Amino acid sequence: MTSSNGPSAPTAVPRRRRSTPAVGDREDLPDRIWTVPNALSVLRLLGVPLFLWLLLGPEEDGWALVVLMVSGFTDWADGKIARWLDQGSRLGALLDPAADRLYIVCTLVALALREVVPVWLVAVLVGRELVLGVMLLVLRAHGYPPLQVHYLGKAATFLLLYAFPLLLLADGEGALSTVAAPFAWALTIWGAALYLVAGAFYVVQVVGLVARDRAASRS
Repeated sequence: MTSSNGPSAPTAVPRRRRSTPAVGDREDLPDRIWTVPNALSVLRLLGVPLFLWLLLGPEEDGWALVVLMVSGFTDWADGKIARWLDQGSRLGALLDPAADRLYIVCTLVALALREVVPVWLVAVLVGRELVLGVMLLVLRAHGYPPLQVHYLGKAATFLLLYAFPLLLLADGEGALSTVAAPFAWALTIWGAALYLVAGAFYVVQVVGLVARDRAASRS
């Protein structure tokens, strides 16, 4: 996948990327900034501090719920629009998962501070992000760009981003909260499990790339 038969393998970064589609796809995207999907990703990022203020400041759960719903819609829309209008870009490939991860981490921390979710769940999922951050540093040290997001990671993000609004609803009172609670926790449990599995796959990929590099350097 990344090895080379010649003695110059450790420095042959361009050849390694061409022979590794899972790593190089993002690098093949156009280098453009001003696109509709990128604007939606930036809008989603700007919604993070607003959401945190609404949830932890005045505790306006209704408006915080609206921000989360808009975030979930833009997360779906930017990918669709990028394909419809052929507006994929390197920046978009970085912004979209970054916005998703930031929302997930910030929302988990905020919900834990409000005692809506247990602290251990936050620790596990934030720990996963820290491990992936170390993996990114390893990739850069070996001359690789960030790996493509695994489809399990996309599914997990989808589940978690839809679980959070339901968790807010379930934290209230009345019949709607009672109905929302089992769906909220089902999405949270499945989303968290897939999130961890996707993270494990990412680590395995990185370890495999590094092992091939070391094997090539010894050949």
